[in-house]
Amino acid sequence: MQTLFDTALWLTHKRRALARKVADSDFLMRRVAGELAERLSAVERRFGEAAALFCQTPAAIEAMAETGKAGHITRVECEAGFCRGDDALFAPFETVPFEPQSLDLAVSLMSMQTMNDIPGMLVQIKRALRPDGLFLGALAGAGTLTELRESLLAAETELYGGISPRVAPFVDVRDAGALLQRAGFALPVTDVETMTVRYDHLFALMADLRAMGETNALADRTRRPATRTLFTRAAEIYAERFSDPDGRIRASFQIVWLSGWAPDASQQKPLKPGSAKMSLAKALEHPTKQ
Repeated sequence: MQTLFDTALWLTHKRRALARKVADSDFLMRRVAGELAERLSAVERRFGEAAALFCQTPAAIEAMAETGKAGHITRVECEAGFCRGDDALFAPFETVPFEPQSLDLAVSLMSMQTMNDIPGMLVQIKRALRPDGLFLGALAGAGTLTELRESLLAAETELYGGISPRVAPFVDVRDAGALLQRAGFALPVTDVETMTVRYDHLFALMADLRAMGETNALADRTRRPATRTLFTRAAEIYAERFSDPDGRIRASFQIVWLSGWAPDASQQKPLKPGSAKMSLAKALEHPTKQ
């Protein structure tokens, strides 16, 4: 398994962000948690045992509780700093600390994009779910921060004649669906929500990313300190390519949503190939009159 992320460094960034909490820096998590509540509310059943896995803030469990869809909710985090005194179960990042078939609902918001083994995490989640248990997850998708990535690459190429990884590679929605199937989930569904946030300049965007604890934690990142010259030139390129008429720049955040059910005999099954009683050609030949 290739190690994409330096988990220890990611946690250092998160600790620093928590220690210097900036007002409204959790806007993205709040938006995703609100969407979680809507999606859960649309499910016509109630879940007895639920877990929020490494969601970093209380937003996920608050959204789950507000829907009334979950009975007992366990919050799982990798260290106490994320909880600020709230009750939680602590476990190493990328692990699911539950017995097989002990959960009815598992939720993960905005952490899986920083995991080195997403397939393994999904397999653990599926194993922890009871038959017909539901998994709902959200992670940053491939369209996230494309403007920042392009501007930094262009600036670095221009100034140094080469590039180094500075923005994480995020998962594509089609690949996310394939990962759910590979993990053994039934009825897998993926979809994408894109959110555009406007800033005065690149440095304001970077300040928000620092406040979220989401600056560069790639294992293959360059160890050469980035210079003010690089970021100044990147800011100029960003403004040239991705600004609105009022001069403000756009930043894209793409959220990939995943849902899947632990297999159960009661679930609907697709028809077997060749089991249809009428061919498509015949159906088209004699359309039903209205």
